[in-house]
Amino acid sequence: MAQPFSFRVIKTAGHARAGIFYTPHGPVLTPTFMPVGTLGTVKGVAPDQLAHTGAQMILANTYHLHLQPGEEIVQHCGGLHRFMNWSGPILTDSGGFQVFSLSSLRQITDEGVTFQSPRNGNLIHFTPEKSIQIQNALGADVIMAFDECPPYPASYDEVNNAVNRTTQWLKRCINAHARSDQALFGIVQGGVYPELRRLSAQQITEYDLPGYAIGGVSVGEPSELIHDIVKTVAPYLPQDKPRYLMGVGTYREMALAISAGVDLFDCVIPTRLARHGAVLVRGERWNLKNRAFQRDEQPLDSTCPCYTCQHFSRAYLSHLFRSRELLGYTLLSIHNLTELMRFSLGLRQAIINGNFVEKLQSILSSSASSIYKNSN
Repeated sequence: MAQPFSFRVIKTAGHARAGIFYTPHGPVLTPTFMPVGTLGTVKGVAPDQLAHTGAQMILANTYHLHLQPGEEIVQHCGGLHRFMNWSGPILTDSGGFQVFSLSSLRQITDEGVTFQSPRNGNLIHFTPEKSIQIQNALGADVIMAFDECPPYPASYDEVNNAVNRTTQWLKRCINAHARSDQALFGIVQGGVYPELRRLSAQQITEYDLPGYAIGGVSVGEPSELIHDIVKTVAPYLPQDKPRYLMGVGTYREMALAISAGVDLFDCVIPTRLARHGAVLVRGERWNLKNRAFQRDEQPLDSTCPCYTCQHFSRAYLSHLFRSRELLGYTLLSIHNLTELMRFSLGLRQAIINGNFVEKLQSILSSSASSIYKNSN
């Protein structure tokens, strides 16, 4: 390929599309779910185990890696791919969401954000230039523009200010970006206000970037509003570029977003649930602390090809979690990640096979599809 990044749609079903996103570290079949490896590791899972879940592209976080171990160390060790021994594509978040959601002390100006480090209390100043500088040093395939992510609820004026700031900061991110082997994605903000979402999308797409993200969802708003936001924004994003919905990883919301034309997703749900003894089985959330599992010799899911389901019983997994054995967290994470990969790539195959509408209707009719309700 002449360019290190490109995106090709190979089949559509209405607005839904099956595509291939080409990166320097390999192609990504879309739509797909991207596991979150905040600090350069998907919690509890080794890279070879992660690859066997079907994961193609993973995330790491600029904010957290800047705090520990620091981008200088990652760069000294050969960049993020070599540092964490992951040969596939990586995306780094800009750190904007964490700055605005995790920092108890922060001051926002048009220049950037000053916040207190949760590690040692030191004041840190993040600007668009600083975020890009850190991401250039980390060396991920896809890097995100530094944006202002307002919480929910926020007033119209607050969100409007965030949209304007996000656009101005994107210009500075583009000017600061120094590596042609990294794709810079812009982020659309606008909260739950359709006119602000349209405005942000129009402003962000004025810049010819390799891809675009829909940000500012899953920040406290009701789940039904997520689809409204996606339906508003997607038509304004280029057809020939990948579209990334940030922070969403439940069946219903992913399926609806795919039906609107979204290609990439991420969420901490699979590993976070695993650390609490919860597993996802065909969209349902099971709590392995339930006594019903203590003598159950069946696998979690007899149709699942993951290492966990192929080798261990529900009874053993329940025992591991009750005993607080670290192996339990790993095995549950492997299964949950595999579940999300199978789901997203299953929808991709449905688009290719021509039965996406039927698949979507089946998902939407399931009572467990929205928020992974505990059914046991």
